[in-house]
Formats: sequence, structure tokens, C-alpha cells
Amino acid sequence: VALVTGGSEGIGLGAARSMAAEEARVAICARRSEVLERAAAEIRSATGGEVLAIPTDVTEPEQLDGLFDRILATYRRIDVLVNNAGITRFHMVETLPEDEWDEILAVNAKGVYLGTKYAIPAMKRAGGGSIVNISSVAGMTGRMHTSPAYSASKGAVRVFLKATAIQYASDMIRRNSIHPGPIDTEMLLSRIHI
Repeated sequence: VALVTGGSEGIGLGAARSMAAEEARVAICARRSEVLERAAAEIRSATGGEVLAIPTDVTEPEQLDGLFDRILATYRRIDVLVNNAGITRFHMVETLPEDEWDEILAVNAKGVYLGTKYAIPAMKRAGGGSIVNISSVAGMTGRMHTSPAYSASKGAVRVFLKATAIQYASDMIRRNSIHPGPIDTEMLLSRIHI
């Protein structure tokens, strides 16, 4: 049983589709329900797999708690969490609005924290699991055409993973981080700079 946050487009949709093709029962979440339902239908059509689509804002603890409750009520376990939900905007630091900084950090970093927080108890009960955080090369090094808020959020994801990997290794909860560069996704096309 796998959950992919931000599973309606781009990397998240690709990950969900791949896991469904390998016969995983997949739950996907995203904020926009119409895009989410379209993604679920696409995955079912392409793989014949089982997909649960649940509109969720990963920055809201109550929504994430409810998301995990629903997955556990349906499948009784969760084995894989892909923390993929993410956003970006582009501003140089002197023109970066504070509310934009807060929004990017909330989705990209707080969303990973909350997803991990709610996955770990279920994975402990199941005897282990795998949590994969989608970070970015921008979280490892500065890039000219990347928002400083995006880089900061993805750097936070990378180091958060290292800390929690050590803390939960004895619980058999494997942690991995993926650091893609620019990928031809809806986010890249809609923002131009990533």
C-alpha cells in the first residue's frame, strides 16, 4: 500500500502509475480534486490498478490525519509514503514576498514533516516501511534560476530525511531522498524557472 502526495501530476503521477503497474494499492492526494480524479482515472486505465484519490492539503494537519485514517480504514496498512507534493515561484530574495516564502516552505517542507509524522506510527505497527522524499538538486546547491525559498525548502527536506532516517532505522523504516533537476512537468512549464 503506497501513498503519493502531490500524486495528480508530474513526478507524483509517474510514481503512482509505476507502483500501480507493480500491483501496489495506491492512494494519491493533491489539493485540486478535479485534477486528482483525472489522474486516478488515468492510472486505473493504464494499469488496471486500484487507486484511492483523496483531496488533501498537505499543510493542514487535520487533513493529513484524516487522509491516513482513510487509507488505514481501507487497506489496514501503509507500506510506502512518497512525500512529493511541492510548489515553486520565482523571485530574487529582495523581491520575494514573505507570504510566498511561507507558502513554499509550508507545502514543500512542512508537508513532508506532517506526512512523515502520520506515516511512522502505521509503519511501526506494520513492522517497517519506506518513506521517499522528493527533494531537488536545488536543495543541495544554489542555482541561478531557482527561487531561494524553493532551494531552502528542498534543503530542509534533505536534512530532515537524514535526521529521521537515523531515528527510525531500528523500526525498519527505510528513508530515501531523490534530488531531480529540472523535469518537463506541469510545475516547470507553469513557472518557467524552477
